[in-house]
Amino acid sequence: MDITVLTLFPEMFAPLKESVIGRAVDGGKLNIKIVNIRDYAENKHFKCDDYPFGGGAGMVMMPQPIGSAIDAVDPGHRAYRIFMSPRGGVFTQKRAVELAGKESLLILCGHYEGVDQRVIDMFIDEELSIGDYVLTGGELPAMVVCDCVARYVDGVISGESLKDESFADGLLEYPQYTRPAVYRGAAVPEVLLSGNHGEVEKWRREKSLEITRKNRPDLLK
Repeated sequence: MDITVLTLFPEMFAPLKESVIGRAVDGGKLNIKIVNIRDYAENKHFKCDDYPFGGGAGMVMMPQPIGSAIDAVDPGHRAYRIFMSPRGGVFTQKRAVELAGKESLLILCGHYEGVDQRVIDMFIDEELSIGDYVLTGGELPAMVVCDCVARYVDGVISGESLKDESFADGLLEYPQYTRPAVYRGAAVPEVLLSGNHGEVEKWRREKSLEITRKNRPDLLK
């Protein structure tokens, strides 16, 4: 899968070179390209923002640098284009799986007060939000989407791990334990040491229901 991210702050994406995602990129299972929008500005100062028409606080990202960047990196509109925005539809695990089925994604990161609406109208397929709150820019949300979607690309993570995690079956994940069996007087539940796989699965299901009922009762409706 190919993911292209358009941003004013490419340095912020260094974490995608680490851990599971970094190994997937190094192994050729995933290609993530970070594009600096400023490189496509057609003014001598590489300016990418200006005051909003109609007045108001803050600055708005100009359409020209963004449009030129998109034309350059995605000619023919091959990629599915996403704009990270608090007014977009909420990103979910289900949406991550759907997006992982795309051949390529282009993710636009807004900043300041947002981007010129004409960019969205002309170039973007979907506005996407990671939650009901506002951040200083779209870079962190874009990293969230990259990380979450990448996990569903073949070969990045084992299928067994994806099957048993939170939201996979509509419930939150059960508690996990590892060695030592006793830590500061707290022991691992005996059922997990019993070797009885049927009882282990039953315990895990009960705990998933318990945690979901406590933390996210809306998922049980």
